[in-house]
Amino acid sequence: MSEQKYQQFSNAFYAQSESEVLTELEATSSGLNSDQVNERVSKYGPNKLDDGKKKSLLQKFLEQFKDLMILVLLAAAIISAVVSHDVVDSVIILAVVIINAILGVFQESRAEAAIEALKKMSTPHANVLRNGDTITVKSTELVPGDIVLLEAGDVVPADLRLLESNSLKIEESALTGESVSVEKEIKIIDDKQAGIGDRVNMAFSNSNVTYGRGNGVVVNTGMSTEVGKIAGMLAKADETTTPLKQNLNHLGKFLTIAIVIIAVVMYVVGTFFNGMDPIKMMLTSISLAVAAIPEGLPAIVTIILALGTQVMAKRNAVIRKLPAVETLGSTEIIASDKTGTLTLNQMTVEKIYTFNQQQSAETKLSTDNMALKVMNFANDTKISQDGTMIGDPTETALITFGEKHNFDLDNKLQQQPRVAELPFDSDRKLMSTIHKDGERSLVAVKGAPDILLERITKIQTTDWIRDITAEDKSVILQNNQDMAKQALRVLEMAYKYIDEVPGELNSDEIENNLIFAGLVGMIDPERAEAADAVRVAKAAGVRPLMITGDHRDTAEAIAARLGIIEAGNDAAVLTGAELDQMSTEEFDEKVENYSVYARVSPEHKVRIVKAWQKLGKVVAMTGDGVNDAPALKQADIGIGMGITGTEVSKGASDIVLADDNFATIVVAVQEGRKVFSNIQKAIQYLLAANLGEVLTLFIATLLAWDTMLPIHLLWINLVTDTFPAIALGMEPAESNLMNHKPRGRNSNFFSGGILSSVVYQGIFEAAMVLMVYATAIMWPVHSGYNAIHADALTMSFATLGLIQLFHAFNVKSVHQSIFKVGLFKNKAFNWAILASLVMMMVVILVPGLNDAFRVAHLDIHQWVIVLGASFAVIPFVELVKLVQRKIKKD
Repeated sequence: MSEQKYQQFSNAFYAQSESEVLTELEATSSGLNSDQVNERVSKYGPNKLDDGKKKSLLQKFLEQFKDLMILVLLAAAIISAVVSHDVVDSVIILAVVIINAILGVFQESRAEAAIEALKKMSTPHANVLRNGDTITVKSTELVPGDIVLLEAGDVVPADLRLLESNSLKIEESALTGESVSVEKEIKIIDDKQAGIGDRVNMAFSNSNVTYGRGNGVVVNTGMSTEVGKIAGMLAKADETTTPLKQNLNHLGKFLTIAIVIIAVVMYVVGTFFNGMDPIKMMLTSISLAVAAIPEGLPAIVTIILALGTQVMAKRNAVIRKLPAVETLGSTEIIASDKTGTLTLNQMTVEKIYTFNQQQSAETKLSTDNMALKVMNFANDTKISQDGTMIGDPTETALITFGEKHNFDLDNKLQQQPRVAELPFDSDRKLMSTIHKDGERSLVAVKGAPDILLERITKIQTTDWIRDITAEDKSVILQNNQDMAKQALRVLEMAYKYIDEVPGELNSDEIENNLIFAGLVGMIDPERAEAADAVRVAKAAGVRPLMITGDHRDTAEAIAARLGIIEAGNDAAVLTGAELDQMSTEEFDEKVENYSVYARVSPEHKVRIVKAWQKLGKVVAMTGDGVNDAPALKQADIGIGMGITGTEVSKGASDIVLADDNFATIVVAVQEGRKVFSNIQKAIQYLLAANLGEVLTLFIATLLAWDTMLPIHLLWINLVTDTFPAIALGMEPAESNLMNHKPRGRNSNFFSGGILSSVVYQGIFEAAMVLMVYATAIMWPVHSGYNAIHADALTMSFATLGLIQLFHAFNVKSVHQSIFKVGLFKNKAFNWAILASLVMMMVVILVPGLNDAFRVAHLDIHQWVIVLGASFAVIPFVELVKLVQRKIKKD
């Protein structure tokens, strides 16, 4: 990026008027046109922070040689060439090490590419005015001069000079350190040296809108923003390792220490007790350590996780944090919002109560009906040029209802324009707008009936407006309850007239002494696939919870229809008010009794998550609002909504649902289980093979047998480790994957029988190789020691390589028969085994190469022994699995 793109504008826009700022930026309040946008994209570049200097392929390649064991091996190879004049062995060792480094670069690059793709998929979006119309664009596509619309929950996408502010508050702690949100104003700041915290007419990139709404013009993007300047001054931070990587690193260190000790013991025994050549034993010991240490395991696990993220992305679950893929597999609780996740998020008005009469939404209303007017006036829905409604589903349903009843909102707003408002928030559960109506002003209020009814003093009847009575309120509440029992979401409408709009709006003054206009009942029908997903989750031992701000009766009705609770099980429902009455200790004791939470605020979600976590459960929590962020952070898996979610909630999440669908969460859990299972398979395969190699060489050394040359070990490690292990990570999910309980918080890669499998399978592999070597020595086909030894060496080399490839088929399932899971379903696995097999055979069969690798041609009888011993691992493991299944069944 050029220096010009970094600089952009240095003007103190906060010290200028709105018109001066727009003139300076050559912009208008209706936004830029397409030509201006294209020109500025070319001039200023993308609106993003620099990614930092990336490693070149050469740097990645050289870093593969930082491993101490690799350096020791190279030194040993050089010593061998100088002392023993064994140049061929040294060249082959060098070639194997280089090929291994190339594969390491391939693994690292592939993992980086997958993670980079995830970053692109989770790029935040912004609502902007362009060509006079509101559109949604990626935040990276913003340019200076763009008009950005802001509302509660948004992340500010660039540095803005505010042009409009309606109760707008922005939290700027990332820049100022102040956790209290700043109330924004449009006034000019006279002090040109004002600090960031004093620039109340500015909105800064990466800060969070916590209240109200407004708009502003982009004045700086990318590295020219305030946060970009800080990023430019900071040195590159050290990379942090995830818990998953830390566990793998601990495993790697433990295995490294154990194998190095074995290699040292083997060298001492071979050299000093069995009289073997010291240089040869040094090379053998080092080669064993290099081959047996699974240094590529972290990279292989990263690739398996990355492959899992790509599968999930295709199924509408965008993974923002790679370890979340593995954690998903252990999920025991899914605490889900109702609206849009378990339901369609397409609210439809079904009932309306007005003039003391409840009627169907199909019954025609007069366009002068005050309930109809209030629901349309106290509404922030925007209609784009193509007719699409943009806004909260509840509010768009009210506008749609108004259209069906011939309510001309545009014309009404021209006659009674909005002049002020009190935006909705989750504490008040109310929203009010004020409209000029001749000499006076109309206050239109909508909100939760139980809250709003307390603020009402009068009621509108067909003939007049009179004081409301206790009986009136009782009838209203009864109608509210009747609608709620039908799973309808109920809103109440009220209004009043005031002579003068106060200079400073507050709820106590504006939202009191109101006139009751009516109730409206809406339903957000459940998703057709949600009930099936709930059933699958329960069968998998995952408990679904429903959390909603709706009325208790509505929540209970929807939860029963979905199968989350049984119909009539009122005891499984807890309201926010009831939760507030419980102490932490009491709720912790009773949390297992509740599956539905009604009338709760986002703050309650943290208590719910913590209570389940105290029971040792792995909790996934959904959220879409600004206030959901703490619960999303607290949960083991935070799940943000891609459609209705705010940028704050998405940023706090581990996963973002592209379709806001509960069924997608269950799919992601299944994929998470599959990924963890496949990681276990890769670990089982690698460690069983490595154990087989270690035991083969160690026992052979104790017996003074020369079963393997260093180049044989390194070649087998190269050929059999990488491709089959990665391919195992692409295995399809086993059919019974969702038929057993989650593995839980305390499980690890060796749980579920993996450790015992590694041990007995590694021992069997070593036994087969040693048996083949002993057979070749005791019943030689050729005469003469050199011929006998060459045959025995070749047969043990071939057996050790082939038995690992045959064993890869066993690992397709830890407990099930490979004939049940499918031998050849995984095409990537088939090609990986074939490629490894070709690489193994080519060094034995191709003239010249077999000389370089010190192996001989085998006759048909010897190949029968090799293939028989190698294949024997399949029926042996199948037999053990059968016994294990019988024992478990009994």
